[in-house]
Amino acid sequence: MAKVRAATVWMAGCAGCHMSFLDLDEWLFEFAKHVDVVYTPIADVKEYPEDVDVALVEGAVATDEQVHLIRDVRRKTKALIAFGDCAVTSNVPAMRNPFGGAEVVLKRSYEDPANLNPQTPREEGILPVLLDRVRPIHEVVPVDIFLPGCPPPAARIQAALEQLLSGEPIKLEGRDLIKFG
Repeated sequence: MAKVRAATVWMAGCAGCHMSFLDLDEWLFEFAKHVDVVYTPIADVKEYPEDVDVALVEGAVATDEQVHLIRDVRRKTKALIAFGDCAVTSNVPAMRNPFGGAEVVLKRSYEDPANLNPQTPREEGILPVLLDRVRPIHEVVPVDIFLPGCPPPAARIQAALEQLLSGEPIKLEGRDLIKFG
């Protein structure tokens, strides 16, 4: 039986979901028997590959680069899992949304705190192009599975991945598997 081609993707978030994934500890050896990880921020892969079976996507969509990446991930992936509260609801990254659009956020970040010569870097490639509003993954592309938690506990991640590896549709039920926060 061919191995499952899996990916993990990091958007706007703190990497806590990836840390929780690594908290699977010894179970990762069992996982590795069934899965080839073809894209992850842990490795230095530049292009998202074709024909990915499942992707765990952590974080919200906050920049134009992330819009491009999540659309590429969706196009090349069979099952997309919104991985953690930032991916599911935008959570902490969306705390900038009430301040207004990208220009207001840049001014508050770069110019307002400066005592001398306030300026925002404007040269191309210095800063990512911020979206006016941080968005959860499902507002940009269709999501197949929502895996909440900030971060999702390792046991919840393992339960979802075990169902996936067994060929069953992922079905998360009960407080321990769907609780937010």
